[in-house]
Amino acid sequence: MAWDSSRPVPWQRLIRDWLLYVAIMVIVFAFVYRDRLTPGIFAGLLASGPVFVVIGAVLAKFGYQRKTMRDLRRQAARPPAADVVTPGRSKPAATRRTGGGPTRPGSTGRKR
Repeated sequence: MAWDSSRPVPWQRLIRDWLLYVAIMVIVFAFVYRDRLTPGIFAGLLASGPVFVVIGAVLAKFGYQRKTMRDLRRQAARPPAADVVTPGRSKPAATRRTGGGPTRPGSTGRKR
């Protein structure tokens, strides 16, 4: 898709997603770097905010829109589409390869 300056940018969602990421990473860093927590780790997390939001805004202007949990649940609740059959063409007849016979020629069952 091409850049469209009239496309809306979901600022609140971008910031909320970044805050969720920061919260999870603070917990992970607290477990991983128990004794070696430094201010640099938290400075890096804070610096990731503007980068995350700017990249998300640029992607939104290009038309990228991540599905929400509501959309994913709605999609999962829909019944799956039936197999598409081309009209006027029937299913081919079974052959030696597709029939229900033994999988390997010459197999006589269990080997001892």
